[in-house]
Amino acid sequence: MIQYNRLEKTFTLTTEKTMYQMQIGPAGHLLHLYYGPVTDGCFDYLQLPRDCGFSPNPYELQEGRGWSLDTQAQEYSTAGTGDFRLASLETESAQGIPGADLRYVSHEIRPGKYQLEGMPSAFAGEETVQTLSVVLADAATGIQAELLYGVFPHRNVITRAVRIHNRGTASVRLNRAASACLDLPFGDWQLVHFHGRHTMERQPERISLMNGVQTVSSSRGASSHQHNPFVILCQPDAADRFGTCYGMMLVYSGNHRTDVEVDQAGATRAVMGISDSNFSWTLEPGEAFETPEVLLTFTQEGLDDLSHLYHRFIQHNVCRSRYALERRPVLLNSWEAAYMDFDAEKLLRIARDAKSLGVELFVIDDGWFGNRDDDFRGLGDWFVNEKKFPKGLKSLLDSIHGLGMKTGLWLEPEMISEDSELYRRHPDWALTVPGRKPTIGRSQLVLDLTREDVLEWLYETFAGLIRENPIDYIKWDMNRHLTDLYSHSLPAGRQGEVTHRYVLGLYALLERLTQEFPDVLFEGCSGGGGRFDAGMLAYHPQIWCSDNTDPIARLSIQEGTSYGYPIPAVGSHVSASPNHQTGRRTPLGTRGVAAMAGTFGYELDPAQLTEEEREEVRQQIRQYHTWQDLIREGDYYRIQSANAVRPYTAWQFVSQDKEEVLLSVVLAGVTSNPRPLHLQLKGLDPKARYQIASADFYGCKAELPHAPDRVFTGGELMHGGYTLPILLGDYPSAQIYWKKVTG
Repeated sequence: MIQYNRLEKTFTLTTEKTMYQMQIGPAGHLLHLYYGPVTDGCFDYLQLPRDCGFSPNPYELQEGRGWSLDTQAQEYSTAGTGDFRLASLETESAQGIPGADLRYVSHEIRPGKYQLEGMPSAFAGEETVQTLSVVLADAATGIQAELLYGVFPHRNVITRAVRIHNRGTASVRLNRAASACLDLPFGDWQLVHFHGRHTMERQPERISLMNGVQTVSSSRGASSHQHNPFVILCQPDAADRFGTCYGMMLVYSGNHRTDVEVDQAGATRAVMGISDSNFSWTLEPGEAFETPEVLLTFTQEGLDDLSHLYHRFIQHNVCRSRYALERRPVLLNSWEAAYMDFDAEKLLRIARDAKSLGVELFVIDDGWFGNRDDDFRGLGDWFVNEKKFPKGLKSLLDSIHGLGMKTGLWLEPEMISEDSELYRRHPDWALTVPGRKPTIGRSQLVLDLTREDVLEWLYETFAGLIRENPIDYIKWDMNRHLTDLYSHSLPAGRQGEVTHRYVLGLYALLERLTQEFPDVLFEGCSGGGGRFDAGMLAYHPQIWCSDNTDPIARLSIQEGTSYGYPIPAVGSHVSASPNHQTGRRTPLGTRGVAAMAGTFGYELDPAQLTEEEREEVRQQIRQYHTWQDLIREGDYYRIQSANAVRPYTAWQFVSQDKEEVLLSVVLAGVTSNPRPLHLQLKGLDPKARYQIASADFYGCKAELPHAPDRVFTGGELMHGGYTLPILLGDYPSAQIYWKKVTG
């Protein structure tokens, strides 16, 4: 898997389908040679010497003038040493020495996967994994950069991270410390990234690279609704089923930055890591700094294959919860059913109604604690509201358990209200700037998770809550981003460390709680999908995908999420109609189809349903249980994205053994005299024979255009395609389920 050729001074990292190669250059710099399909050879011939003018040379190589860091593909670029392109590392020593001239010192190949201290990273699981450690050093400052590579041969993933050591005698300040640099010296590339906003997260956008720098970043203290820490570089002709694609995904939940530059020679460089916005870090002699991990993958088989690689890797090698590979209960969350206007009797009534429909988990959302009757007060006072629960929280949870249901609770541990007992006791526990009125988001401030006393209080508070109450599920929310980046416990010279220390504190708290309570199902949330990233998925096997529960709006949100993140991680529910966010009216069946592209549940009051709708909900839950393993374990394919010509979205699940196929279609708009709704399925066994086991149409009257016992070959369905009947009405939808015919 990892080989070092002493003669050629090359490192070759090999998975089942990919090869990554680098070389120690003539002056000791670590050069990137190749990342692509497995093949033989040494690719150092691609490092062409050329004098571009105004590209300076290392002192040892000045005579030829054709060798410059400004023109060579590198593994970890630095500022101030002759490369004017994107830097991975920017430093300044206490003596004022800028930059670090990193040269090869040593390397080690060892079994197993490296781990990072205080941050989530991929683990080997049942895989045989190797680690490559390459140490580069700067003689002037004593800075050492230990480049870490984890090779997962069966997953076709290579992980990267960096440990930066101060081996000198004076302090060094890091102004930028990226996790990975990927240089592609040749080729035309397009960038796929995932932008958005609150209630419209992870909208895919594909753009051609310009000559210059394009940036995807967040400086909000979270991975954010606006820009996800995941990008794809692909060839212009790459599509779902074919074409060259590189993926870069950051395992981190805070400020992030990905820069992509096309340089003067047409080479492309992508640098990914912590954002340098509001960031600096002081390393004293003997100290080290670790960067978050990046998950790299490569495929020549298109965007579908790239998605499948990430889906499997996150489920099996990133998410550590026991629920990562287990069935999840169908839940009903009280938020859109009651908001904060409830008491124990009302919640128990909703739970009884939900139980009668087949719901397995009842979640009490915001409003159960302190004086929390609205979102102006109460955060931080995590004791039960006795007015709403005169017999206590445990009494209600016990009653719900007595119905044969699991119980869940909403928490927002990272926030504090000014109107709270906690803030009155500890105003210095909030992130606020001395002498300045703080900015307020959703009427709340942010607790300072850089402080050990705050973390200890949070741990004791929530560990005690879980120990004292029968809680099976926690929804962990974060409803504002970070401002006023000042910690009252850090010295002036360390204030640039606040945002990263905050994330480290969050991870430390999650580590303690998830390890102590492994049987509790944790779901992440940040105003919906504002912190949907691989770092949070290490602790939360599912994340509430968006606060927007409108099924039509959800189609693009869930589709964008699917490019990198596994379907079982996508929290998705059926909500009331008209929808609370958009006012749109949609059929109950269509809401169910959209919600089955994720973990399945409900956001509504069952008492508001008609008896016909109640029976439809029961059928939805029975159907979901039938297909749950297929949805959770099967390969997910994007079949059609809605556009002006084809105003429908279609997706498909295929079981690993290719025995089962589930096709879902939702129309965002209908027209008179519509064009045929024709789809080409994916991922089937071309020689196998498939027969429709069930076909359900919602919001319309439709029948199959052929005999229900008609048998199709996989090749017919993939290459000839399948034509659905005409679907008319308000947001109609369809689910068609095939099973392989044996004999």
